[in-house]
Amino acid sequence: MKFDKDKLSEKLGQLTSATGKIATNISDKTKDIITKSKDTVVTTMDVNGDGTVDIEDIIILGLKTPGISISRSQFLSKELMKNYSKETIEKAIATTPAKADIPIEEINLIADNVIQFERTCVTGISAALGTPGGAAMAATIPADIIQYYGYMLRTAQKLMYLYGFPEIDTNAEGEKFDSETLNILIVCLGVMYGVAGANNAIKAMAKALACGVEKKLINAALTKGTIYPIVKSVAKWFGVRMTKEVFAGFFKKAIPVVGGVVGGGITYVSFKPCCDKLKSSLQDTLLSNPNHQEVAEENIIIEADYSDIIDNE
Repeated sequence: MKFDKDKLSEKLGQLTSATGKIATNISDKTKDIITKSKDTVVTTMDVNGDGTVDIEDIIILGLKTPGISISRSQFLSKELMKNYSKETIEKAIATTPAKADIPIEEINLIADNVIQFERTCVTGISAALGTPGGAAMAATIPADIIQYYGYMLRTAQKLMYLYGFPEIDTNAEGEKFDSETLNILIVCLGVMYGVAGANNAIKAMAKALACGVEKKLINAALTKGTIYPIVKSVAKWFGVRMTKEVFAGFFKKAIPVVGGVVGGGITYVSFKPCCDKLKSSLQDTLLSNPNHQEVAEENIIIEADYSDIIDNE
């Protein structure tokens, strides 16, 4: 049989064209599925209704998750009852563990145990949720991220209570949380991730509390005053991160088999350093350490005049 080079070339051209059309159709359908899934994720997670997934959404969803909110008195009682008298525990709850003469070394040890416990919990959940879920991926992505940050919020509350901060109001009024609550937790997460300004903000709040500044003045600093620009800066930083995490998580779960193992491993590695940063910041403030060496940035609440803000409320 005579070999017809022209016909073979023609057939190959037709095959290439057909394959290209199939690939294009598959690509278009895949893009359409991914776009719809992304839209579903944003709709699910955008609880504050601003059209984006940001750190405020994550905190709100996290606090609505059972077990994320921590009672200060119950937590301190449970952690201190092993080694301290009822009177000491009551004083620690009424004031601070430092004022109850609980050594900083003991507080640091409890803090380390807290971080390890929460790290173990979140790692197990991350590995389970990281397993590929096919059509359920859009539902598991918010759960994965919310659980991760939810355990960070649990750890943040516990660390703050160990190092002298008062109860954080994590009870929603209707569907809303106080702006002060959200902003305090935004600052804490900012410290965990080393966002510029967050460390100074947490130390400024600690100094204000240690010096007896009224709660309403601290709230004013958080929502309208000197701390508020730092809160906005931290939130903006997280806004970029949230977008990457949500959709990077989507594509990670689209990769068969690997998702669960990698998800749990990454969580285990990343969780502790973030919590250690917050612990390091909190253990050296005027609230937790009487010998703390102050810096000028810690005075941004105390030196500000909030009379106009308070009068206009």
